[in-house]
Amino acid sequence: MTRVRSVIRGCGSYLPGNVVTNDDLASRGVDTSDEWIAARTGIRQRHLVADGEKTSDLSLHAARAALADAGLTAGDLDLIVLATTTPDETFPATATAVQAALGMNHGYAFDMQAVCTGFIYGLAMADSLICTGQATKALVIGAETFSHLLDWQDRTTCVLFGDGAGAVVLERAEGTGSAADRGIIASKLHSDGRHHDALYVDGGPSSTQSTGHVRMAGREVFRHAVANMADVVHETLEAAGLTLADIDWLVPHQANKRILDATAKRLGLDPGKVIITVDRHANTSAASVPLALAEGVGDGRIKRGDMVMMEAMGGGFTWGACLARW
Repeated sequence: MTRVRSVIRGCGSYLPGNVVTNDDLASRGVDTSDEWIAARTGIRQRHLVADGEKTSDLSLHAARAALADAGLTAGDLDLIVLATTTPDETFPATATAVQAALGMNHGYAFDMQAVCTGFIYGLAMADSLICTGQATKALVIGAETFSHLLDWQDRTTCVLFGDGAGAVVLERAEGTGSAADRGIIASKLHSDGRHHDALYVDGGPSSTQSTGHVRMAGREVFRHAVANMADVVHETLEAAGLTLADIDWLVPHQANKRILDATAKRLGLDPGKVIITVDRHANTSAASVPLALAEGVGDGRIKRGDMVMMEAMGGGFTWGACLARW
């Protein structure tokens, strides 16, 4: 039987030009060192936005790159989903700013908030809207100016994060209904609000009327991240009727190199199949998966027909995975 699939037609990314190394942080007064950060996280550098550079600016760069890669224009789109924790304003949705900047005056656009899992949630949402006929071509963006949420005196958090954006273009296509189809094959999403205090921002419009800063219980996050991300990979594969042997590439949320290594080990997956960018990008929250995906495609590792598993976990806790054949 035939089935509608959401095929990834193009991807793009953008990183701000301001590269900040671990040594740079130490020289700016953060009580840390390159050795301390690298040993605990694998991070060597991150990109930070310039003054006045907004999430919509990063999103627009990534969006244009993804559209060019797909050979499409903004006029071809029906839908924009922007996953972000750092919108330009409380409202309207930053996605509508991107819509206007692209010159797209039709269709619809909205933001998705699931912190680091936001891009996975966004893919699943766009896929559902395509499969139910409410869109034929969609732009899904993950973008963050996460540096604006950091307490630069807290070395347990400020060294971990960076800014950036990544995007993909999805297009409706007909498939056979089997895992041999191109496009998104299966997605699984989860959340558990009982873990709020492990990873959150201590501010917001209705609580403190301020932006606030990131607060994190690192050991608890590490423990849940490894278990949840490994489990959701198995769950997604089961939904698709596949096994770990069918995965060509794992594109995980880039939070910490130790988490990536531990997850691969728990899965029994060859580390050579894991796309890693955390050493150069740090944790870019909702942007990390599409940034890593764009790098894997751009350097030729991810090829047409490859089975790609994308996964993430973030504050809330939220976590999820999306399996797609390239």
